Amino acid sequence: MIIGLALALAALTTLTLEPAVSPSRAATGSAGSAGAESGAATPTAAKVSTFRGWAFDTCVAQSLDTMKRWRQSHYRAVGIYYAGRGRACKKQPYLDRGWTRAVKRMGWRVLPVYVGSQAPCVTAKHKKDVRIGRNPRSQGRREGHDAVRKAKRVGIKRRSPLYLDMEAYTYREKACARTTLSFVRAWDREVRRHGYVPGFYSSADSGVRHMEAARQAGVRDLPTVMWFARWHTRPHLYREPGLARHAWHPARRIHQYAGNVKERHGGRTLVIDRNLVHAPVARIR
Repeated sequence: MIIGLALALAALTTLTLEPAVSPSRAATGSAGSAGAESGAATPTAAKVSTFRGWAFDTCVAQSLDTMKRWRQSHYRAVGIYYAGRGRACKKQPYLDRGWTRAVKRMGWRVLPVYVGSQAPCVTAKHKKDVRIGRNPRSQGRREGHDAVRKAKRVGIKRRSPLYLDMEAYTYREKACARTTLSFVRAWDREVRRHGYVPGFYSSADSGVRHMEAARQAGVRDLPTVMWFARWHTRPHLYREPGLARHAWHPARRIHQYAGNVKERHGGRTLVIDRNLVHAPVARIR
């Protein structure tokens, strides 16, 4: 069923990011104007490339041979953990400008993920040594600048999304929530200042609910695109209970619906996360 749907859903379009408000159709809708309801207005109207279909992400960017073999799958986009002090797989032997160009020529769309500092109340024990410090605003600004610099290094152009990975945290702790939100907003502002599109990845029941609460409170400088993790469920984009249906819509959502699963395509087995995408993808030099 998923493979059949992939053939129907996979598409590359352009989206104009502008401060207009325009609720549109749900998961079957097309790309169009989006704006304040999605959580943040962009500084200037800019066309970005958007993709609709299936994506996988895995800790280490795979060899070009593996990427070629996996073209036999229904996936047409790949998430890459390209930088950040909190990145688990710091060694990326294949990931460079040549790799991104090559996978683009193969027909892959790229979702760049930056794993920066984590919330002070992050729940994962292995992330506690990379928590946000005492000055979240300046730290967010520095890491936003680093995210842009490292994106350029691997050939990701302006008007591309950069997805900030913020692992699950206890967002109902007020002090932690304030610190984390200050960091995220500063990161978003810096990324936008350089002409990139700030995205946000987190657990649907922690970081995503936190951003939705901030949106409802009228907070500005929030992420433009929302990538929410809710595993063990059917893939969907606009039925997420942690988000208002009209928020981050249209072409502003990714649902990671399964994680740490094995799949084999073209004779190569990988441990991946599975995603349904209707969102911006990278522009490659």
